[in-house]
Amino acid sequence: MSALPIIGEPERRSGTLRGTAPRAPLPAALLRGAVLADVPALERLMGPYVETGDLLPRSNYDLCRHIKEWVVAEAAGEIVACGSLKIYSQELAELAGLAVLPDWQGAGLGRALLEALVREARSHGLTEVLALTRKPAFFLKLGFAPAEREHFPLKVWADCAKCPRQNWCDEVAVVLRL
Repeated sequence: MSALPIIGEPERRSGTLRGTAPRAPLPAALLRGAVLADVPALERLMGPYVETGDLLPRSNYDLCRHIKEWVVAEAAGEIVACGSLKIYSQELAELAGLAVLPDWQGAGLGRALLEALVREARSHGLTEVLALTRKPAFFLKLGFAPAEREHFPLKVWADCAKCPRQNWCDEVAVVLRL
């Protein structure tokens, strides 16, 4: 993983929603490549999103085996966000497992992780990065375009065929051409 940035203090919240108090500024977060010691924290971070169906489950074995694909955001010794870049071919990779703790959402960590993973994809000479998501608006505002999942037979063959939700998948395919 190439050098990753430190994300500065997120913007101060003014409590613009009715009935919400202003939120204190959050400390800076460091983006770094994940290490095996991060696996339990990754499981805890992604667990609630797996329960809602926003993320697919990943076993401890799978996380350990593919730990070099993961980037984490760490603040005050805690993993507060994560994401991975799964490479399928010399042309194609997938952004997967993008998750941010609720208290950190809106602080720019999802975008920072996505940008770091896209830089990594570019450094490998890839030409496309795809995501399958139930939250396409996030990706679309960052330059991804809607796509048909049939455009990605390597992804479908490698993962979708084994997915427990393959017959009732509600994820939207989006792609960024590099």
